[in-house]
Amino acid sequence: MDFLNAIVALANFVIIPATVYGSQLALGALGVTLIYGILRFSNFAHGDTMAFGTMVTILITWWFQSMGINFGILPTALLALPFGIAITSLFLLGTDRVVYKFYREKKSEPVIFVIVSLGVMFMMNGIVRFIIGTGDQRFADGERFIISTREFKAMTGLQEGLAIRFTQGITVVTAIIVVAALFYFLNRTRTGKSMRAFSDNEDLALLSGINPERVVMVTWIIVAGLATIAGVLYGLDKTFKPFTYFQLLLPIFASAIVGGLGNPLGAIAGGFVIAFSEVSVTYAFKKVLGYLLPESLEPDSLVQLLSTDYKFAVSFVILIIVLLVKPTGLFKGKSV
Repeated sequence: MDFLNAIVALANFVIIPATVYGSQLALGALGVTLIYGILRFSNFAHGDTMAFGTMVTILITWWFQSMGINFGILPTALLALPFGIAITSLFLLGTDRVVYKFYREKKSEPVIFVIVSLGVMFMMNGIVRFIIGTGDQRFADGERFIISTREFKAMTGLQEGLAIRFTQGITVVTAIIVVAALFYFLNRTRTGKSMRAFSDNEDLALLSGINPERVVMVTWIIVAGLATIAGVLYGLDKTFKPFTYFQLLLPIFASAIVGGLGNPLGAIAGGFVIAFSEVSVTYAFKKVLGYLLPESLEPDSLVQLLSTDYKFAVSFVILIIVLLVKPTGLFKGKSV
């Protein structure tokens, strides 16, 4: 019985949160890796793109709620999400036309694009803070739990309870659907194959008659969708605060680089590697060990390697190790 309690505690505080967080990081890292693989630069504005898309979705959610529109047991934000994606897509396409296209036509070095993306990042960050403010914004409605700790204890008779929130279930299911749709698009559709060809060899793709501007446009639209979905799922699961999305840039880039920058499959794997590492290293295992060990050997300390305040340091350390040992990442991507 104690063993089952230990497994439930581990699932409740490590496995489920890390799986949900990994899904969010994977979607964010996919956006970064698409930009790097197709447009060939590291987009440091991606975290604030997530914040922008989430902000738009929140504003539309509040509008729907004010009119009495809801989604039943599911968050109303899911109804507002397509509108958030559409507006974010228009914003990114406008940014590309006004900013990035100039440097693309000049055949500027990737480092120039990185510097330009930093400027775009600060601009987007300012816009989001000006419109919605700097504080926490909660926008999750609908049912809170798929199963609560009280219900789980009543069902199983265990001492330890397991809680699964609706937002956690929605995150994992949505991530699976989005990833499956993206891979189908990239591998089975003509436009997706054009994007892959453009990524592999730009000169050969141009000789084959592929329209580069169309590839760029579709890439930005997909990135807007991935960023908005990832941002909204993160905001529903936790809370929305503009600065939090700026901080997420490190684990998202770490996920993309650890998996293999420019490799979509690597971005997904990297997201889960970073998420499970962060959650495991910052979790206090005292409760789990208390169930597994005899009373005389139960630890007095929290058995926590790092405080949760240092969880982003875990991403940074993993990132440095991968860059030193295998710059192309776990899956063969482009070296940084």
